[in-house]
Amino acid sequence: MLGGLRHTIKLNTLNAEYKVEQAIKEGDYMPYYNMMDFMFDWFPFMGFGTVLSWLVSLAVAYLVYKDAEKRDMNGLLWGLPILIPWVGILFLIFYLVMRDSGHRSLAGAGLKSSATANATPQEILDGRYARGEVDRETYLQMKQDMSDVKEDSST
Repeated sequence: MLGGLRHTIKLNTLNAEYKVEQAIKEGDYMPYYNMMDFMFDWFPFMGFGTVLSWLVSLAVAYLVYKDAEKRDMNGLLWGLPILIPWVGILFLIFYLVMRDSGHRSLAGAGLKSSATANATPQEILDGRYARGEVDRETYLQMKQDMSDVKEDSST
């Protein structure tokens, strides 16, 4: 029984080889490439793309960190998510939108930074006088009004 099976396999193999030879002679044969043949051509260079993408991601995260710190935002909170592959692109877009909208809202409210938002009324008045936004009489009157309010609230 096994002898007959071996004979059939050998005949089928010879028949297939004959068909390939005939196709080559007639010009109908298309060369066959295995997927692994292509991969081994590029195998030594496969890691460069990964390393390059991590380096770019690291550089962008550093720039976002520095920019967020300069704008008194939490730089670490904005810089770390950008290192996450693919999700980092979404965080970068979200940061750019939040960065611009936060800057506009501070400018629209007349505030220059979070330091100005935490300033006392006297410091704000002194700053306005130093910038020339109020004249001397108005400055002295407002300063007097603030000291009167302090005296009234302490008694």
